[in-house]
Amino acid sequence: MDRADVTIPLIAQRANVTPSTIYRRWGDLQELLADVAASRLQPEGEPARIGSAREDLEAWVEQYADEMASGVGRQMLRDVLATIDGTNAERCSGYTQQQLCVLIARAKENGESFPSLGELMDHLISPIIYRILFDQAFDAGYVRELVARVMRKSNA
Repeated sequence: MDRADVTIPLIAQRANVTPSTIYRRWGDLQELLADVAASRLQPEGEPARIGSAREDLEAWVEQYADEMASGVGRQMLRDVLATIDGTNAERCSGYTQQQLCVLIARAKENGESFPSLGELMDHLISPIIYRILFDQAFDAGYVRELVARVMRKSNA
C-alpha cells in the first residue's frame, strides 16, 4: 500500500477498533508510525560471533548499515525522527548502544583493544546515519573504512 494512503481510520478498521482508540493512544498518525518504526528497529538478538571483536564489529555494522540504508530502513528512521518528542529516537539509539556494548564486552573478555562506546557512536554510527539521511549512498567499503579508522584510533 502506498504510504500516502495510510490513515488512522484504515488502521483502526484493520485492527478492529475505533479510530478514537488509536488517537487516544498515539495522538496522530506520525506518532503511531514512529512507535511502530522504533519497535521494528529493535534487534532480535546479540551481534553474531564471527571471530575477533573487530570481525564481529565489521559484520554487525555492515548489516546495520545495509538495513538502515534500505528503503524501508530510511523510512523508519525518518518516521522515528519526525515526532516532536525524542522518545523513540532515544529508544533506537539505546538499541544501537546495547549492541555495541555487547561487542565491547566481548573485546574486553578476550583482552582485545577496542574503541569506547562514545568513539563507536561518534566515529562509526553517526557518519553512517548522517549519510543515510542527508547524503549520497555508500557501499560496504565506506563502512569498512570507518571501522578501520575507529579501530586505529583505539589502538593509538
